[in-house]
Amino acid sequence: MQVWTENVIQHSHGAICCSLTFYMGKGAMWWALTNVTFFTKACQIFVKIILMTWLIPLLVYLGQLRAQLGTTPNIKHIVVGRCYDYITLVNPSLRYDCEEIWRQFEEAVLLQSSCNVTVENYHPMFYAIPQKWPCDRSLFWSKTRTLMHSYAAAVPHFWTLEDTLVGFMFNDLIWCGQDARPGFDFSSCPAWSACRNHPVYSLWRQASQSFAEMACGNITVLLNGSIVNAFDRKSMLGSVELDSLNPHRVDYVNIKVVANLDGPYIESCHQGSIMDLIQILQSRGFHWTCTDNDQTLMILQCIQDPKHPSCQTYAANLTQRKSLTSE
Repeated sequence: MQVWTENVIQHSHGAICCSLTFYMGKGAMWWALTNVTFFTKACQIFVKIILMTWLIPLLVYLGQLRAQLGTTPNIKHIVVGRCYDYITLVNPSLRYDCEEIWRQFEEAVLLQSSCNVTVENYHPMFYAIPQKWPCDRSLFWSKTRTLMHSYAAAVPHFWTLEDTLVGFMFNDLIWCGQDARPGFDFSSCPAWSACRNHPVYSLWRQASQSFAEMACGNITVLLNGSIVNAFDRKSMLGSVELDSLNPHRVDYVNIKVVANLDGPYIESCHQGSIMDLIQILQSRGFHWTCTDNDQTLMILQCIQDPKHPSCQTYAANLTQRKSLTSE
């Protein structure tokens, strides 16, 4: 529990007219007045103003924060609804029972303690929804989520984990069970770092493994050249997906490194952790390519910030190149 005291206002001679003591505990906050000495009516009014303008908004914020950390509200309606959207609009060729998928998901999560949901607990659900996708389409990424979505939208043939049924259903959701009684905990869920077998992490670990195992032909890996450890062995890409790729199914691993327009330019195909990735690929018998000046990725960044000096220079070079080829 955290305790702190706020001296609200002082007398003209420096004496404290009122002090507030706050107590912060897990999921709750309350306050008490201590050493109360109201010298004037103005003191009382000032205290009321403090409570209305500072304490009450803080309590509201804490309530919202707790709600955000718990299981996503209406999670069943969201998951089942997304499932029907997927098999009706995204991929009508699939024939799955969305209610049965939800039942298996519930069994995986709610029959275990909130910190003991393993990958194996999700196996029945994954076995019930096998999915295949064409070769040459798999797009893997790490720490480039926003650009990845733009890239996948601009180059429609790419297929990401979020494009699979499981990824589509559970994207951006949070969930955990309750230890005290059956059901989802909508008030608070443990942090990933607090659990060896976190219910959300375990599902995405299995989904990532399945996605990588099905990859075939030429695949693409999108990495951030503006950070240290663009390729992190502890990330989902480094710890799960890379180890699940099959060199007999994958022809080429095409690495694309992209830095922010403003930099910094920390890693590239020739320096940093990306060289570690290349060494791992070579040791496992993969063919690979690597580029850190992909034209499509540069254009996508410049669409967001067309007046950036780098974009102006790039546009001028493209114009000059076009004029030379037309002569």
